Amino acid sequence: MPDPMSMDDMILVSIDDHMVEPPDMYENHVPEKWKDSVPKVRRNENGVDEWVFQGNATSTPFGMAATVGWPKEEWGFNPGSYSELRPGCFDVHQRVKDMDANGVLASMNFPTMAGFNARTFHEAGDKEAALISLQAYNDWAIDEWAGTYPGRFIPLGLVPMWDVELAAAEVHRIAKKGCRSISFLETPHVQGFPSFLSGYWDPMMQAMCDENMVLSLHIGAGFDVIRRPEEAPVDHLMVLACQISAITAQDLLFGPTLRQFPDLKVALSEGGIGWIPFYLDRIDRHFTNQEWLHGGDDFGGKLPSEVFREHILACYITDPSGLLLRDRIGMDNIAWECDYPHTDTTWPESPEFAWKELQDANCADDEIHKITWENACRFFDWDPFQHTAREDATVGALRARAKAEDVDVTRMSRSEWKKRNEAAGIGVVA
Repeated sequence: MPDPMSMDDMILVSIDDHMVEPPDMYENHVPEKWKDSVPKVRRNENGVDEWVFQGNATSTPFGMAATVGWPKEEWGFNPGSYSELRPGCFDVHQRVKDMDANGVLASMNFPTMAGFNARTFHEAGDKEAALISLQAYNDWAIDEWAGTYPGRFIPLGLVPMWDVELAAAEVHRIAKKGCRSISFLETPHVQGFPSFLSGYWDPMMQAMCDENMVLSLHIGAGFDVIRRPEEAPVDHLMVLACQISAITAQDLLFGPTLRQFPDLKVALSEGGIGWIPFYLDRIDRHFTNQEWLHGGDDFGGKLPSEVFREHILACYITDPSGLLLRDRIGMDNIAWECDYPHTDTTWPESPEFAWKELQDANCADDEIHKITWENACRFFDWDPFQHTAREDATVGALRARAKAEDVDVTRMSRSEWKKRNEAAGIGVVA
């Protein structure tokens, strides 16, 4: 009999992490005539680094978006500077070292400056420059960030939300570059765009199916779908954000989208999995009990839960209750995530967190592999071993490499990072 699986034998592929775009990201990806028109980083009079595009300045709240190297008492919503960050937030070489130290083979990275729905470009007045900037963003994310280390990143792109035909064209363009997914709004109608039920997005959905790409819907932009009391603390947003994934699933399932596009694949990012068993029970009961509403054939002779499982992959950071009900969710519909470098990340102890929850739920070895890498790689049609031998892809092998490279995972204050980084010329912005 084979030896029992250990934590070091796990293979971890995270389908929800984030990058903080580096200040020089546009240098190699924009024609000379457009170089003055793309977003740029400047350090303002308060020492805050902000992206400026078409006269609008956006400060990134590094206190939430990139806390991975700081002690908890320094977390917050306050913006900051690149030199205060752990370099793995914005430097791909350092990111890979941090992945090694955390035993993570591969990662899909959502944007920060650009917004999950390319908000920075959508809000710009000059749409020609906005499209050039968005396409250059995708070229950087695919060719430079992911392309520098083949086999370590699942490429993710953006589309121009202001024109669905342009969005479909961009899906086709970046698919040819090896992109596997696009980041999109979970509830577009909340942000003033047409809803998933409207049919407006059909050309883009068809392009996604044609290219076998995944529609990745990340929590965070749909908060306004919840009417909160005026007195509600920010905790309401951070706790209830995961519940919005159920609203997204409802829009897709009970609208025409999944019926019209039977090949469409949707990843619900950072919404967790614990809500899914109740939701599936509820929609199946509703569908069978309220047959008078729809005639009983809306789902092609299937239950809504079956259609959910055919189309949707959900991921979690920690979710002990969800893992206990994994059979009710569907073993092929669960994936793991790390959420580096946000406040929710389990870095640099992700293997320890994941292993404990998987063991507490009595997951068998084959179930562990499905959750930690197989489901994600199948869903995104991405081969984890094309560039890395399987024996080199495990938690133990990657951490051994990080140890040999002496990767330091010590937490330091923002001021300590700033002193260290600026002395080394890292993260310095004029």
